[in-house]
Amino acid sequence: MAKVYINTAIPYVNGVPHIGHALDYCLADVCARYHRLMGDEVRVSAGTDEHGNKIQQKANELGVPVKQYVDENAAKFKDFISKLGVEYTDYVRTTDSDHERLAQEIWKKLSSHIYKATYDGWYCTGCERYVTKKEYDENHGICPDHNKPYEEFEEENYYFRISDFKDQIKAAIESKELLILPDYRAKEMLALLEESPDVSFSRPTSQLSWGVPIPGDDSQVMYVWMDALANYLTVLGYPEKEISDWWPATAEFVGKDILRFHSIIWPAMLMGLGLPLPKALVSHGMVLADGQKMSKSIGNVVDPLDVINRYGIDGFRYYFLRHIDTFSDSNFTWEKFENAYNNELANDLGNLVQRLSSMFSKHNIKFLKHNVKFSEQYIELMNNYEYSKAMDYVWEKIQNLNRKVDEEKPWMLAKAGEMEKLENCLNELGNGVVEVAYELLPFLPGSAEKILAVFGADVTPPSEPLFPKNRE
Repeated sequence: MAKVYINTAIPYVNGVPHIGHALDYCLADVCARYHRLMGDEVRVSAGTDEHGNKIQQKANELGVPVKQYVDENAAKFKDFISKLGVEYTDYVRTTDSDHERLAQEIWKKLSSHIYKATYDGWYCTGCERYVTKKEYDENHGICPDHNKPYEEFEEENYYFRISDFKDQIKAAIESKELLILPDYRAKEMLALLEESPDVSFSRPTSQLSWGVPIPGDDSQVMYVWMDALANYLTVLGYPEKEISDWWPATAEFVGKDILRFHSIIWPAMLMGLGLPLPKALVSHGMVLADGQKMSKSIGNVVDPLDVINRYGIDGFRYYFLRHIDTFSDSNFTWEKFENAYNNELANDLGNLVQRLSSMFSKHNIKFLKHNVKFSEQYIELMNNYEYSKAMDYVWEKIQNLNRKVDEEKPWMLAKAGEMEKLENCLNELGNGVVEVAYELLPFLPGSAEKILAVFGADVTPPSEPLFPKNRE
């Protein structure tokens, strides 16, 4: 039994939970549930990122104290995780006193790689990062992610010397000591690493007061990314506690928009601390709406809670774990979602369970349950984090079971009185359903558990459809 530590990207609490956050949580939850099925001991960290300019500015706009603002929004994210059916073992808020104290200790341990200098250039508040002259020119002075002009200013900051670690980071990515998925993202990160300057690790309190104070210098607070990335260690109690049982993390799940921080700044910090790198950075793409990036100004934002309220947790998880590619940008439309829910969940899986269980019950057939063993193909897909492909693999088995029902016509065997053939037929099909239910446990835990309960000692049909149609 291995010890498995899984990290989610901690969301910035200057807004409400969105689809991207849901993907982080759901992918990490699939990983955790799979490893538990394989007998591993698992820890999952989650939390909220609560410092920085955007937080302070948003609270000021609303006219509320910053602490009140982050408390209210942090509660929304914690509730959101619960509504997704996601389980975690460790939770951190970057405003927690323990986190702030430990982040300051980490700063001290990195101090030989930190220096003070004056910055004169461009900054994006939305990205919470400084922008090189090359990026400024390529983007014509406007951040492509936030569609706002970069800000120009000059200020004195502490800098973290990324240049101390560039060669080591490059070697780790190329050798896959730090596995970045998908592979083409690794190539993008290597290109960014080549041009990556030393990173500003602080902001003056004259510009930003909402942050973790720099040890020994009350005129500066930590740059939000240094503070936030440290959460994966501080939630374990580092550096006050020994963490070698759990670190390095098995996998960190992040959106492609923040991968650069996790694959450049974070490895540099870990190398500066003398700690091993995470084994895998799993980067998911964006969810598009009708082929366009979701945007409040366009009015095409899909609220994940709307989907869950109408179709249930597993309805949501099914579409976003199968039809949204694990790694690439993918499209969402309500029409596609409803077709998948009705034709695949309700018809392919729900009807299969209903039909088979009804025949077991009607003809009083004893179910002889076999031991379930995951196939090598399923294990390989899951170990490689190819979750949408693993779902396709399981769904192909479900469709094959449906075809087998239509071909073997067990109702005709019953009508002809061929009870031994009927028993063999139903048992083969029933064990096929149990097998796919186990394979679905990481993805659709609620529904999979209901199916396994139906195919218990005495097979009885579910009292209501697993996936009711025409949900509003």
